[in-house]
Amino acid sequence: MQKNVLITGAAKRIGAACAKYLHSQGCNVFLHYNTSKAEALQLCFDLNQIRPDSAYIMQANLLKQDELEALAAEACAAWGKIDVLVNNASTFYPTVVADVTEQQWNDLMGSNLKAPFFLAKALAKHLADNKGSIVNIVDIHADRGLKDFSVYCMAKAGLVAMTKILAKEFAPAVRVNAIALGAILWPEEDLPEASKRDILQRIALGHCGEPDDIAKALWFLTKHAEYMTGQILTVDGGRTLFY
Repeated sequence: MQKNVLITGAAKRIGAACAKYLHSQGCNVFLHYNTSKAEALQLCFDLNQIRPDSAYIMQANLLKQDELEALAAEACAAWGKIDVLVNNASTFYPTVVADVTEQQWNDLMGSNLKAPFFLAKALAKHLADNKGSIVNIVDIHADRGLKDFSVYCMAKAGLVAMTKILAKEFAPAVRVNAIALGAILWPEEDLPEASKRDILQRIALGHCGEPDDIAKALWFLTKHAEYMTGQILTVDGGRTLFY
């Protein structure tokens, strides 16, 4: 059965990989973006070349409630229903505790926790009508934290908690799960080679993952995990074995 999927932050990186993979499995994909317009337009064009009317895009600043609610409404209207919400959009940058500003707090908490919650709230009835599911993209650092990334890690920890809480609240009609990422892509900002080597030394499989590793886990939770809810599926190459 064809599924209609809303993916936030779908223009680039892991979001785009998930969109391409789910589309290759027959899904229709609604691509949200905030600032990456050119990439979103190209991805939407490419997917519709493969299968007409199988992809839509919409710009929205998820920190603005009216734009978030408009996104939810448009996603439901695109094909008449929505089956899956993928909360992928995320802001990631360091925040040393002594220097954290309220704006940084609102930005990181807003993109990583508040927006996923209110999107889930806005789509809850539609997902329930279709026995749908929610998949939240979280982080292995939500568990123990990452030095100098305090607010980001707290926000992702909140998203882990939200996954489990909404799994109870929305049961039995809607399944809610999450994927915890390890080292999949290096940050867009330059990362020193020494830091990369240190991370790789603590990964059991010895290398970074690929965006498709996340896309395949997402497909599993979306299509095949009918008896799973409230679970955090870790995809980290064994990084947490040597944390």
